[in-house]
Amino acid sequence: MQIVLATHNQHKVEELRRILEPRLPGIEVLAYDGPEPVESGTSFAENALIKARTAAAHTGLPAVADDSGICVDVLGGSPGIFSARWAGPSKDAGENLRLLLWQLADIPDEHRGAHFTCVAALALPDETEWHVSGEWSGHILFEPSGSGGFGYDPIFLPDGYAISAAELTPNVKNEQSHRARAFEHLIPVLETLLPA
Repeated sequence: MQIVLATHNQHKVEELRRILEPRLPGIEVLAYDGPEPVESGTSFAENALIKARTAAAHTGLPAVADDSGICVDVLGGSPGIFSARWAGPSKDAGENLRLLLWQLADIPDEHRGAHFTCVAALALPDETEWHVSGEWSGHILFEPSGSGGFGYDPIFLPDGYAISAAELTPNVKNEQSHRARAFEHLIPVLETLLPA
């Protein structure tokens, strides 16, 4: 069975394939090449569902999408749903990271708590839909460390680790991340769609 990943972000496509395909051998995960929807929701769940619905309607296939971001305690949960555009509409990951570090420059370590949140959504062409969530707690580092991962990974120190998310191996990240945790909850739903 084919499903489409409702994202134009190639990093996410690769990460989600690594998470889903080993667990769901009967599913072929396709990249999405349709129109990018306007993420006009006010929550991760609303934006994930908007993306999944758009891809399902465009392709006629079951569509999986996620909306995720980093939520910093001292900033009241921001950047949150604005994580990809924190430094402006260009979605420049480096600029987003630098702006967040600048905003936290004078904040001591004990107040740099943060977590990544991910809401994963599944939409079917018949308009049936589901969404689930996952979180990954940690702290914001004072400077980037590591070259793996993407987005805010180089400044995120996950709880229980002494290295940034950008320094974790892809296998460890795919077991521990907010995205992995959300999709872990979605996998049983996807399994029900597989032919017996």
